Amino acid sequence: MLKYFEEKGLLKIFDQQPSDWEEAVRMSGLSMLENHIINEQYIDEVIESIHELGPYIVIVPHVAMPHSQAKSEGVLGTGISLSIFPGPVSFEANNPEMDAELFFMLAAKNPEEHLENIKSLTELLLTEHLIEDLINVKTIEDYHNVIQKYNF
Repeated sequence: MLKYFEEKGLLKIFDQQPSDWEEAVRMSGLSMLENHIINEQYIDEVIESIHELGPYIVIVPHVAMPHSQAKSEGVLGTGISLSIFPGPVSFEANNPEMDAELFFMLAAKNPEEHLENIKSLTELLLTEHLIEDLINVKTIEDYHNVIQKYNF
């Protein structure tokens, strides 16, 4: 799956730290926007949902999974993108458990594809030490080294 992100143009390795979680969510949607998988409406919906429901997108420390409803009109296709930020993005003050550097944005045209995306991502994230290795990625060469290490 790591190869998928690069091959589909759905990988962004940022050297600029976002000012807050809202900017991080917007930045994490860039590759999906560029690939016409989502539009701005979808990103707005994700941000609105986080304001409404809290930081439900932080699924484990260091990992956020920005997504909104599977039936959003802002979704034009199905995909998962990966954005890597140089430092932690805080979703809750004084709670490092709610910080994330890795943003896997999900978009799906229907609930079945949404569940399949979540399943694939979960399997990937269960790989021992992968999260730590991805957090340390600063360049595309670093990313290729991670792909080589895990052979996927």
